[in-house]
Amino acid sequence: MTEGSSMSGGDAAVQDEVAVSAAPVEEKPPEKKESGDGHASAPEEVQFVHPEGGWGWVVMLSAMWCNGSVFGIQNAYGILFIHLLREFGSEEDKDLRFKTAWVGSLSMGMIFFCSPIVSVVTDILGCRVTAVGGAAVGLIGLLASSFVTSLGPMYFTYGIVFACGCSFAYQPSLVILGHYFNKRLGLVNGIVTAGSSIFTITLPFVLSILLENVGRQNTMRVLCVLMFVLMLAGFTYRPLLPAKPKSPTGRVCPPLNKVFNVNIWKSLGYRIWAFGIPAALYGYFVPYVHLMTYVEERFGQDVNKEVLLMCIGITSFVGRLIFGVVADYVKGVNKVYLQVTSFLVIGLMSQMIPLCNIFGGLIAVCLLMGIFDGCFICLMAPIAFELVGANDVSQAIGFLLGLMSVPMVVGPPIAGFLRDRLGSYDVAFYLAGIPPMVGGALLCLIPWVEARRKRREKAAALKGEPDAAQSMLESQNPQVDLKNSKNGESVL
Repeated sequence: MTEGSSMSGGDAAVQDEVAVSAAPVEEKPPEKKESGDGHASAPEEVQFVHPEGGWGWVVMLSAMWCNGSVFGIQNAYGILFIHLLREFGSEEDKDLRFKTAWVGSLSMGMIFFCSPIVSVVTDILGCRVTAVGGAAVGLIGLLASSFVTSLGPMYFTYGIVFACGCSFAYQPSLVILGHYFNKRLGLVNGIVTAGSSIFTITLPFVLSILLENVGRQNTMRVLCVLMFVLMLAGFTYRPLLPAKPKSPTGRVCPPLNKVFNVNIWKSLGYRIWAFGIPAALYGYFVPYVHLMTYVEERFGQDVNKEVLLMCIGITSFVGRLIFGVVADYVKGVNKVYLQVTSFLVIGLMSQMIPLCNIFGGLIAVCLLMGIFDGCFICLMAPIAFELVGANDVSQAIGFLLGLMSVPMVVGPPIAGFLRDRLGSYDVAFYLAGIPPMVGGALLCLIPWVEARRKRREKAAALKGEPDAAQSMLESQNPQVDLKNSKNGESVL
C-alpha cells in the first residue's frame, strides 16, 4: 500500500515498512477508463480500511504524551508565575503582574497562532517530520529559557521558541490518529486529550518541589526531559493513508489553492464556529495563570493551592473520557449544544471564584470547570468533522486554533493589568466569565444553520442535481471511508 497523505506526504521513506504492517487495503477491481487519446487509464480510487488498533495504540500513547507534556507545562504556568514574580519583580513595579503574565499567555497563544502554518507544513512534510522537528525546537527553547536571568529574554525563548516548537509537535499528534482510527475516533481523541489532564494533575506538585529545592533554572532543565521523550514519540507516527497523486504538470510545489484549503470557509456553520469559539476564550486561560496568585493573596501562602489545578486536571480527564464516548455512541446528541453548555458553565464558574470565601468553595468551582473543560476540548474534532467533512478537517482545526491564539494571548495580561491597577483580582474574574457566555450564545446558531443547509441540499437533490445529492450524502455521514477521496486527504 502506498502511504504519505496530505498529512504525511513527506514520510515516503517508510513506504515499504507501512506496506507490510499497515491494515490491508481493499482494492476495487480495475476499471479501465478511456482517456482522450484512446488509451486506458489506470484506476485511481482505492478504499482504505482503518486498522482501528494495532500499531495505532502505540501512536495513541505517543499522542497522549504529546498532549500531556505540551499542555501540562502550559497549564502549570501559574506555579512558575509565582516564582517569576519573586525572581524578576520588585514592589516598585506597578505593572509587575501584567508583564509577567505575558510570558505564559504569549506561550499559550503562539501554540495556537502557529496552527494554520503547522497544518500546511504537515500536509507537505508529513506528521512524523513535523512532530519530531517541532519537539526538537521546543526542547531548544525550554533549555534556553533555563539560562536567562531577566524577564525580557523569556518572551522570546519561552513565549515564542518553546511555544512554536510545541505547536509543531502538537497538531500532528491529533492528525495522525485519523490514519489508524475511524469508528473509535471520538473515544481515542478523548483518551489522547486526557493526557494533558494527567500532567496537569501531577506537574503542579512536581514543579513546586523542584522550584523550592533546585531553583527555576534547574527546574526548566528537568522539564527538557519531557520534550526529549516527546521528540522520540514523534518517530512512532507512521503514516498509513494513500499518497496524493503527483501533479500531471510535474511541479514540485503544489499550487497555492491546493496548499491553503478555502473549502472550509464555504460552510456558514464552520464560520460561526471558527469565530464563536475564539470569542468565548478571552477569559479561558485567566484562571490557569492567576488563580495561584489569587489564592495566596486571599488565603495566605501556606494554603495548598496546587490542589486546585489537580482538581481541574482530574475532572477534565473524566470529562474528556465521558464526552468522548458520548460523541461516538450516543445517537441524537447535538455536540454543539454540549459545547455551548460547557462554555456557559465555565463562564459562570469564573465569576464564582471571587465569591468563594472558603477554600472548599474554590475546590468545588475547579471541579466543575474541569469537567466542562474536558467536554469543550474533546468535542472539537467531532464537530469539525460534521461541519466540513473528513477531507477538510485538518486545516479546519488548524485555522480555528490560529484564531484562538488572540484571546489566549490577550486575556491573562488584561487580568494582570486590572489586578495591578485595582489591587484585587475580583473584577478580572468577573469579566473573565462574560466572553464564554457570549461565545456560547453565538454557537447556538450553528444547529439552525446546518439544518437549513441540509434542507436546501435535500431539495436540490430531489430536483435531480447530482452534486447536491452527493454533498447531502457526505454531510449525513462525515466519517465516510476514503473510497470517495481521490486525493487521500487525512482525517482527524
